[in-house]
Amino acid sequence: MSRAPEYFKGAMSLFSTGVTVVTTPGRDGSGYGVTVSAFASVSLQPQLILICLDNRSSGLEHFEPDCSFAVNLLREDQGEVADYFATTGTDRTQACKFYRSGDSGTPLLIDSLACIECALTERFPGGDHTILLGEVTEVHFEESTQEQRPLVYFRGRYWGINDPSP
Repeated sequence: MSRAPEYFKGAMSLFSTGVTVVTTPGRDGSGYGVTVSAFASVSLQPQLILICLDNRSSGLEHFEPDCSFAVNLLREDQGEVADYFATTGTDRTQACKFYRSGDSGTPLLIDSLACIECALTERFPGGDHTILLGEVTEVHFEESTQEQRPLVYFRGRYWGINDPSP
């Protein structure tokens, strides 16, 4: 047994998680997005979710108090979209080809399984991450997406639910 960072990271790679892209209008109103796997439903009354963003992220400044943001749940065939929003150096404000506008003006990803619009209510320190708590303001999904499968992150790579394991 060990508490070394590489062992912790290795153990966490054995936990499969869904993949999202979190989008926000950003400081200047242009869309900004970042790939996030640390996402969870917190409460039904009120409807709350949380996401965790790396403190080293150059986009953390876009998530200011009272901002709106959306959690976009990705389909299993959207690995390239996840990579685009995860790649260091990508100009994520210029990704308008991926966006449509939500009810609050928040950019939403086209063709995602679901989009959950939120108002940022709280920010908490979480070690090398910042934990954002959002109150759900609108939920978007089509009944046809019920037949589609999510993109999953497991063992350091993207998977579809029915992909054979390594």
